[in-house]
Amino acid sequence: MLRSVKGVFGFAVHANDGNIGKIEDFYFDDEHWIIRYMVTEIGGWFKGKDVLISPVSFTGFPDRNKREFPVSLSIDKVKKCPDVDVHKPVSRQKETEILSYFNWPIYWQQVPGFPGLPMPVPGPNPFKGVLPPGPEIITGDIHLRSFKEIIQYKILANDGDIGHVDDIIADDKHWGIAYLVVDTHNWLPGGRVLVAINWLRGISWADAEVIVDLSREKIKNCPVYDPSKDIDREYEEQLYEYYGRPKYW
Repeated sequence: MLRSVKGVFGFAVHANDGNIGKIEDFYFDDEHWIIRYMVTEIGGWFKGKDVLISPVSFTGFPDRNKREFPVSLSIDKVKKCPDVDVHKPVSRQKETEILSYFNWPIYWQQVPGFPGLPMPVPGPNPFKGVLPPGPEIITGDIHLRSFKEIIQYKILANDGDIGHVDDIIADDKHWGIAYLVVDTHNWLPGGRVLVAINWLRGISWADAEVIVDLSREKIKNCPVYDPSKDIDREYEEQLYEYYGRPKYW
């Protein structure tokens, strides 16, 4: 099912034996457009320690009313894991240390039988994002981006500004990113709309801008996104038919 990422910020991360802490951020891969980690701030005596949790350990998606995100880990295992400095880029060395500690797959290794194809975790993005990655980060060997980083980025249509990024929609099975949620309130009265990853022309990380291969008028009249409702196939059919774009399913 397609889910709002922003909607779970602040939720408790629930381990096998109790709550660990709360969700602070998500890191996604700007090359494959897939969520790689949940950033969790540990509570209790370890408050202030941030750890990365891979989707490999996600056991489901939380109910909005429960406000808990379940993971198949123990409190002790998480408390003793390597922490990260969320104010600095995550190096490949640090990732290797974390993945090895939890015995999670090293996703950039090659998949047997598919030479040259890196292995996303837990699977390839079903939405087939083909957007070219942004510029290399300081370490020059990773493509991790913060969800918090892209929120409020300006959206540029083919003929001018149209709003800003308000949320990301991801699939809770593969954790591939399907859509950006665009808030158009400052430009148009329509509210929020969805833009599929494949409809983007690029992202300027330096200028905090997302370039969309659509016109302002087309976006203005598109089916409105209601964040209080689940995104079902009927709505997606309506969205893709309106834009006249090939479907991913």
